[in-house]
Parts: sequence; structure tokens; C-alpha cells
Amino acid sequence: MKDPRYEELAKVLTRHSTKLQHGDKVLVDAFDVPDEMVLALVEAIRQRKAIPFVQIHRARISRALALAAGEESLDIASELDLAKMQKMQAYIALRGSHNINEQSDVPESKMSLIAGKMRPVQDYRINHTKWVVLRWPTPAMAQLAKMSTEAFEDFYFKVCTLDYSKMAPGMKALKALMEKTDRVEIKGPGTDLRFSIKGIGAVACGGDRNIPDGEVFSCPRKNSVEGFVTFNTPTIYQGQAFDGIRLSFSGGKIVGAESGAQTKKLNEILDSDEGARFIGEFSLGFNPFILHPMRDILFDEKIAGSFHFTPGQAYATAGNGNASRIHWDMVCIQRKDYGGGEVWFDGKLIRKDGLFVPPALKKLNPEALR
Repeated sequence: MKDPRYEELAKVLTRHSTKLQHGDKVLVDAFDVPDEMVLALVEAIRQRKAIPFVQIHRARISRALALAAGEESLDIASELDLAKMQKMQAYIALRGSHNINEQSDVPESKMSLIAGKMRPVQDYRINHTKWVVLRWPTPAMAQLAKMSTEAFEDFYFKVCTLDYSKMAPGMKALKALMEKTDRVEIKGPGTDLRFSIKGIGAVACGGDRNIPDGEVFSCPRKNSVEGFVTFNTPTIYQGQAFDGIRLSFSGGKIVGAESGAQTKKLNEILDSDEGARFIGEFSLGFNPFILHPMRDILFDEKIAGSFHFTPGQAYATAGNGNASRIHWDMVCIQRKDYGGGEVWFDGKLIRKDGLFVPPALKKLNPEALR
């Protein structure tokens, strides 16, 4: 029996997120996703008179390929994937995972090699297609969220089919403000950050790149970051779990990095290449239905009252030119129930304890969006 929520989500992805047009070639990447959802997407794409292409992935097979990967095989894979991506006008990825730690035993050297070889494919997709990426609800995700499978599925579809048009006025105002801002200060427990976003620009994200969504991002000028930050949101990167990450900066560079027992692994990742110790993104999150972390970055980076700071690769739009194999969104929640905090733009208080202060930005507070 068809789940009507699949069709509703497929419409959001093809009409709102990618805004498919007649003749668009669309690549669907499905990672451990039910066939019924893929079929719903294919039908939704056809209804837009676009042309669907589908790739099916399985995590255990991806792990086996990663373990066997070498220079030659990755060069061929990258060449083939890039050639395919260059023929697409749109890209939709649904990423499920029955085991979030499936690749935890793939050596860091392999993961770094794969990331570097496949970077041209990702860069082309980000910069030259209409794309959207989302997770798929699985029992593994429900466990991370500390919810039953059924309750998590209900939460997932509620969040992912949100009327994102409600965010538009507030996002427009925040984007305009960030584009005029020079100095940013972020203060809170274990956090005292200072940096400049002058001339960088900003991008509003309201369901047209990620689902779920709800953020406006910019990027620090590469050498401007000073101070320190403590992230109170747990994270998983390259199959490894990290808690309580603390970074300190001088001249824009991460000069100190700690994460308890994972400090050595954290520094190994940050030593992947020269750009990994510089920041490639700064963003404010405000999805009203996402309130608590679940170790899934597509959800956690949108948490209401949060910001994220990203070591590694910058985007071509609203970026600082930093290049790296990694792009690791690290999240800090500043609502009162997580210890509070403040965001200041050019000496003016913009957000306090997770709530926006200027009248034009109050449209992004939870009570205005729910």
C-alpha cells in the first residue's frame, strides 16, 4: 500500500526544492531507501515533464568498495561520475542508513583519498545543478533521536514537508543584514568567537538545498577568526562519534582542537590538508520543529537557536575561497535550555538565548514559524 506521505515529500522535492522544468535531466541517488519512495520520486519527476535517472546504493556495499578503493579505481569512478553529473540539470539524494557507523572501520587514509578524488563531482553538483539532499527515516535514526520508529517517522515527515514559504520574509531580512555586516561576535558557555564576514555575502536556505532546512549562511574572512568555541551538539564524521569539541583560533586557523578521548582522531581529520584547519562556513539555524540533536547533521545544523561553524571547504557562493577535502559542520545550540548565548553583528545584539531580537528577524523565531 502506498504511503501518501511519500508522494507529498516527492512533490516538495521536485516542485519547491529543485523547481524542475520541462526536459530537465534529474539524477536520483537513493541510499538504503524503500523502492516505494524512489518510485514516488520518479513519478513526480515525470509529472514535471523532466527526465529521471536513478542510482541505488547500499551502505554495506559502499563500505566494501571503500575498503578496496585505490588510486586507479577512484580515478575511473570520479571520471565516470563527473561525466554523468555534467549531463544533469538537477540532483536529488535520499540518504538512509541502517547503521550510522557502517564505515567506522574504513581507515582515515582511505576516507581522505575518496573525499579528495570525488571532490570534483561534488563541486560540480553544488555549483552547476539544482540540488537537494535529505536523510531517510530509519530505525537507526530513531535510536539516535531517542524516539520510537513510528514517532520518528511522524516527526520526519512533519519537518520535511513544512511550508518553507513561511520562512521567506525573515530569511530575506537576515540575509540582507548579514550582507551588510563586518564584525561578528558569538558568546556563550565555553565560547568567545570574533571574526569578519565583510564582503562575503549570505545565502538563505529555505528547502531548496537541504530537507529539512532553515538556515542563512555566510563565511568568515579566512584569516579573521579569533578566540574559541565549544560545541554542545554531538556529531558523527567519517563514521566516528565526537562529543564536546572545543576549537581555538589564531589568525583564522584552528590552533587547538579537543574532544576528550577522540582528540587524536579529531586532529587527524583536521590535518587532512592545509585548508582543513580554516573555516569554510558560518550559519544560523532556525527550524522550529528541530529542537534537539540526533547526530545527523542535516537535522542538527537546522536546530532552532543554533549556529554552526565549519572547518574545511567553503562554498563557491558566500565563501572565502578555502579549499579542503573536508566540510564538517559543528553545531552549538544557544537556547536557554542548552546554556544560552549571544550573537552580535557590528556591536548590535542579533540573537539572545536562541531568539532573534530585531523586529524584522523575529519572524524566524519558533512561535512565528510553527
